[in-house]
Amino acid sequence: MDWFFTSEEAQPGSTLVITGEDASHITKSLRMSVGEVITMCAPGGAEMLCKIGRVTSEGVFVQVVTKEQCCHEPSVGVTLYFALTKGDKPETVIQKSVELGAVRIVPVLTRRCVSRPDGKSMEKKLARYRKIALQAAMQSRRGIIPEIGELTELKDAAAELTGYDKAIVFYEGGGKPLREILSGSEESVAVFIGPEGGFDEEEIGLLTGSGALCATLGKRILRAETAPLAALTAIMFHTGNLE
Repeated sequence: MDWFFTSEEAQPGSTLVITGEDASHITKSLRMSVGEVITMCAPGGAEMLCKIGRVTSEGVFVQVVTKEQCCHEPSVGVTLYFALTKGDKPETVIQKSVELGAVRIVPVLTRRCVSRPDGKSMEKKLARYRKIALQAAMQSRRGIIPEIGELTELKDAAAELTGYDKAIVFYEGGGKPLREILSGSEESVAVFIGPEGGFDEEEIGLLTGSGALCATLGKRILRAETAPLAALTAIMFHTGNLE
């Protein structure tokens, strides 16, 4: 069933109007017509089964048939802080991280980041990242659209760590296996992944001093765009969200 998002909360029996790109996608790409059914997710993860009632120049009018909480969201809310990488690698990281269940993704500026876009360039990148997150959320049937945060300095990201049940920095210099860090009962986890050249020792000290635990993803050195996906997959496995 085709999956869309809305900013409106609605109850069974009420009508929603879909406009813009989504309306065009429904009518022109999917060629859907009156009587066909789609799913729409409202803020907070409410999943609504909707039937197309009419299609006009103003948009696609749908009636809410049923409403329930989306069951596709993981039990643990993972925020991924990933050092900004060059080229289109961040786009892949964001797309796949949304599919794997991250609820928030924050690009971080570290000392060894090669990519250092100016404000105007970063604004365009963030618009692109948010569109990718939306599309990935639709494709993977998420109950929410994960947040894409502003480009953040590492020290500012470290200052947020008290708000999580657990914070983990994956470090090629060594750390504990993930199974020794996670209990499986965590509701919120922060994950830090470094750039192509990794975190330096002072940055590791900043993160661990703020409460993060060093973890390892094995004996092999993973690329900066591979490590976030391996970390998220491992976390979802250890918390029972890949069953």
